[in-house]
Amino acid sequence: MRSLISPRPGLIVLAVLAFAAAAPAGAQTLKELYEAARAYDATYLAARAQAESAEFRAAQSDALARPSLAATASANAARSDPPNIGQVNTQNVQGALNGRYPLFNRANGVTIEQARKSLEVAKADLDAAEQDLVVRVAQAYFDVLGAQDTLATTRANKTAITEQLASARRNFEVGTATITDTREAQARFDLATAQEIAAENDLRVKRIALDQLVGRNGVAPKPLAVPVELPPLAPANVEEWVTVADGQHPTVRRARTGLEVARLETSKARAGELPTVDAVAAVSSGDARGSGIIPSQRGTTTTGSVGVQMNWPLYTGGSVQNRIKETLKLEEKAEQDLSAARRGVAQGTRTAFFGVQSGQAQVKALEAAESSSKLALEATQLGFRVGVRVNLDVLNAQTQLFTTQRDLARARYDVLVGGLRLRQASGALGPADLDAVNALLAK
Repeated sequence: MRSLISPRPGLIVLAVLAFAAAAPAGAQTLKELYEAARAYDATYLAARAQAESAEFRAAQSDALARPSLAATASANAARSDPPNIGQVNTQNVQGALNGRYPLFNRANGVTIEQARKSLEVAKADLDAAEQDLVVRVAQAYFDVLGAQDTLATTRANKTAITEQLASARRNFEVGTATITDTREAQARFDLATAQEIAAENDLRVKRIALDQLVGRNGVAPKPLAVPVELPPLAPANVEEWVTVADGQHPTVRRARTGLEVARLETSKARAGELPTVDAVAAVSSGDARGSGIIPSQRGTTTTGSVGVQMNWPLYTGGSVQNRIKETLKLEEKAEQDLSAARRGVAQGTRTAFFGVQSGQAQVKALEAAESSSKLALEATQLGFRVGVRVNLDVLNAQTQLFTTQRDLARARYDVLVGGLRLRQASGALGPADLDAVNALLAK
């Protein structure tokens, strides 16, 4: 009769995993770490600065519809040398103000509209950067939790194998087991030690990545609350997600605005055939002194003028006509870019949707597998005690349980991150979506 293994591996893994799932003091939620990353991440801050600069870039174009005023001034003096040959000695000081106000300029009007469209592009780019930051923080957050779970199951497996190894040695010493059981347990123990070292390093690397992203040291993410209740996928129809994506995804919005800008560029090119009308005004004053100045022109003079100036290009050598043809082709390109963006976003949304759907089914299957693995381990342990199972059978059963529990935890994290990626793929992701994930974390 083989001796009873104590403590039981099933109890060991439950104790270790319960310890790993406990939220350490000072642990941070996903939303807290996102806010920290939003104030620290260089990629996001660069995108925000770029978007903010677009407002000032667009404001520059408003000057095209406003009056302009320029001041000019000059001073010069002349003197002949040698002075005995018709001596010339003059001093001139002049100043002028020149103003211009556009009364009709179709090209300028289109340029102003294009500049305003650039604000929409900048907003779409910023939204994309913000959504990317949400996903990056969530991925790094759950990578750390996944690495912690892997290390916990690895250590639980090692602890159970240690008990198996000790039992095999005792049984061999009393003559109730062969040396094969001992060597098998030793081999499993050595492998578990190597796996523990790898898991520790992986956790260390994942923590460094999360710390770097949020700009803090020693970040401790809160684990999922037990029992884990994953939210259902809503809406459950993939086409509803695709419809949302077609209307608000940053890539589609950017491409749609690009088409509008291309059409405006065609209007600007056509404006090259139209006249421009400006109101102009000028006032100038000059002071001339010296023997080289005609007496009647000496002293200070002031002149002013007001008028309307029209400029109508009658012949440009085909420049305007070819520019129109060029912009029409660029407009066609923008239409194709929009089509490609819409198709790409639709495909990405469908892929993300079915990925989440498959992940949820995998979680359910692994939950069932976990229950079955626990029952299988208990049955194998019983068979070992009554002599119909060998030590290797117990080791295999417990390894299967630990592997299943590790995969289940990873699958749950993948579903949560996949849900955020689905919302990103549809363009609907925002910081508020992290609240639903936060609700699943341990308090």
